[in-house]
Amino acid sequence: PGEVPGIAALGPDPLSEGFTAEVLGGILNGSRAQIKGLLRDQKVIAGIGNAYSDEVLHAARTSPFKVAGSLTDEQVTALHEAIVTTLRTALDRARGLAAKDLKAEKKSGLRVHGRTGEPCAECGDTIREVSFADSSLQYCPTCQTGGKPLADRRMSRLLK
Repeated sequence: PGEVPGIAALGPDPLSEGFTAEVLGGILNGSRAQIKGLLRDQKVIAGIGNAYSDEVLHAARTSPFKVAGSLTDEQVTALHEAIVTTLRTALDRARGLAAKDLKAEKKSGLRVHGRTGEPCAECGDTIREVSFADSSLQYCPTCQTGGKPLADRRMSRLLK
């Protein structure tokens, strides 16, 4: 598999024993990228993607727009724990299911992704969405941004 270009270019497996909070800290150190985009980048960390990056950031109580390199050691540790817990839980839920049932099972286990307008299971605030040209993200303002709603880029452009 390491000779297949797409696989050879993948970042570390976040569920491997070698993926520690220290390794994550090294990946984030000095990065000017927003944490949401960094988590989605398969060349940086393999296997997280759009939906699970929303879930990880919610569990870590981190804004999707936070600059990755600005996370404190405590925040990196919380992010690492959220990555590992979120992905292990998802794998446990999917284990033994037929392929046709995987998507429905994944959706049922998501707490913020795809739940715009619903109450947050943690605090009861309304889950919000920020839309981009090719994707969107969902987050809880109370849990992740100190109660501050993030600007929706598409809506902002329409209002100008």
